[in-house]
This record gives sequence, C-alpha cells and structure tokens, in this order.
Amino acid sequence: MKTTIRKAKIEDAPKLAELMNLAGEGIPAYLWERMADPGEEVMAFGTRRVAGTESGFSYTNAHVAECDGAIAGMLLGYRLPDPYETGPLGEIPAVVRPLVEMEALAPGSWYVNAVATDSAYRGQGVGRMLMEEAERLAADSHATTISLIVAEQNAAAYRLYEMLGYQVHAHRSIIPFPGCPHTGDWLLMTKAVEPA
Repeated sequence: MKTTIRKAKIEDAPKLAELMNLAGEGIPAYLWERMADPGEEVMAFGTRRVAGTESGFSYTNAHVAECDGAIAGMLLGYRLPDPYETGPLGEIPAVVRPLVEMEALAPGSWYVNAVATDSAYRGQGVGRMLMEEAERLAADSHATTISLIVAEQNAAAYRLYEMLGYQVHAHRSIIPFPGCPHTGDWLLMTKAVEPA
C-alpha cells in the first residue's frame, strides 16, 4: 500500500476532527461539548470548527497521510507567534492552561499541535512519515525549532519523538477532566531544525 501526504481539504473535516480528538487525548471533544449549540452532537461541532478557517484547529493547518484513497493519519501544525502572548491565563479553560504555558516557552517554533494515525494503519510508519513532513514544513517556514507536547504516559508517542531526536524542554502537570486517559505531566519536546 502506497501512502502519500497532501494538504487537507475542507471535505476531510469529519475525519480530521476524529483524529484531532484522538491526538488531543480527548481534550478537543471535552472543549467542543462546552462550545456546541444546544442539542448539537459534539463531533458535529468539532467538524464545523475544523471546517472553518479561524482557529488553530482549521483544516487549513492540516496535512493528511492518504493510503488507497483513505485517510490513514493527520498532522496539524503551524508557526507559533514570537513573542508569544498567553493573555490572561484565568480566562483559558483549566485543562489547556498548562499547554498554553508550554507553547509560550517555544515562541516562533513550528508547533506540531496534533499528529495521529487511524487505528487501522498503526504500525506501518504513518506517524514517522507525518513527523518527517512536519520537519520539512518547519524548515520551509524558516523556523529554527520544532516543538510538540506529549503526555509522559503516552509511551509509544514519547519513544517515537525521542528516537527522532526530540528532547524534553519543560513539563507541566496534567489537569484531569472527565475521561482523561493520563495522569502525571505534559512534556514539551523540542528539536533544532535546519531552515530550508
């Protein structure tokens, strides 16, 4: 099976929302539930959000790995602002505060907000391929650093990032929420990039 990477399209939004929630350890659905219209299904709201162009979660910031016409995985990433102003942290939902605090420690880096492989395609190198694409995109953006945040208990993802040369830069405690799969810390990992 040949896997290729392409820019995401608006019609990919339902699958992107599913994969973003997977990558985000359930935090996206937790937040979307609070933002959805009364009676609106959570993933329907997530799809609507991803199909827009305003938020960081927009399909315009995403690439997909495609295998025989099916989406095998997704990468969501972009340059973080420099300087990075967090704004009043008290106005940010508690579960994402530690993530925002750590993003602010990597201003101007190319940030891998989310990367996920569909369960049907795990173990086939899709995640590694998407991370290689992230490094190409980071170099093209003239960033000197690439950054990401991972739960320390997500051992498989942590091992992959470590193998690819990422190092732990900072950590913050995970704020539990209903359905939260992890305890412990979030880890900010960074890697130097050779600009294109």
